[in-house]
Amino acid sequence: MLIVETIGRIRRESLVKGKGIREIARDLGVSRNTVRKVLRSGATAFDYERTVLRRPQLGQWVGELDRMLLANEAKAARERLTLIRIHEALRALGYAGS
Repeated sequence: MLIVETIGRIRRESLVKGKGIREIARDLGVSRNTVRKVLRSGATAFDYERTVLRRPQLGQWVGELDRMLLANEAKAARERLTLIRIHEALRALGYAGS
């Protein structure tokens, strides 16, 4: 069984450095068939799929938050709300996040 480090080294030697299968096998001390198998398989492909999609806690408040930020942007610099005040206003409307 190959460890992830060896698989990564095989792929790096081939894809980045452009070495051949025979040369990689000789350098790393593994068989050519093993090198071929690693290169053909997507063993170290970086793909990840969540089983449960997370719903953002702020999702239903995005419209209200955008409205507040646009109104805040139109005010003079001294009259603008701080982030703490915006958070308090959202909490007053029923937002339960922290």
